Amino acid sequence: MSTSRHAGPPRRQRGVSLIEQIMVLAIIAVLLGIATPPLRQLLGRNALRVAQTDFIAALHYARETAVMSGQRTLFCPTVDGSRCSEGTQWESGWLLARDGDGDDQPDGRPLHVGNGYGDKLIVRSSSGRQLVRFRPDGTAGGSNITLLFCQPSSAKDALTVVVSNAGRVRGAPANAAQIASCAQLN
Repeated sequence: MSTSRHAGPPRRQRGVSLIEQIMVLAIIAVLLGIATPPLRQLLGRNALRVAQTDFIAALHYARETAVMSGQRTLFCPTVDGSRCSEGTQWESGWLLARDGDGDDQPDGRPLHVGNGYGDKLIVRSSSGRQLVRFRPDGTAGGSNITLLFCQPSSAKDALTVVVSNAGRVRGAPANAAQIASCAQLN
């Protein structure tokens, strides 16, 4: 008596057909198309918050440096990483330095240089004040300065950093007028 290993009906091959694979790819493409814009907005808002936090930390450090060293400390925009620039544009970078002679330029090498944001963010200071000067007592004489952080593609999520005359640093969402200003910068 001979026995056969393949008793019964032949087995069907299992696998995924080309049509099924195309359908899965089409569903993935639709889901990516739906998810991409909100993800881009989320990443843009995150970049604004990170920049705002970086500036707040650097301003706190500049104030602390002025108090601890007993020397005037600058926080200003820079293009080359070694000297303060004259404008209100901060997206190319910023620097923190001592300014013992009061010429609003670093005495020697800067203590810290912040990277710029290129075309990812727009950062502007109030037109009346382009830099922050912390005195040895921690104050920042002059008028208040407001730094406005905007996305090139969307003004509605704008953020600010405000430095008061007393040297207090705070971050906040932009108000309606600041949002309108961001919209004009775009």
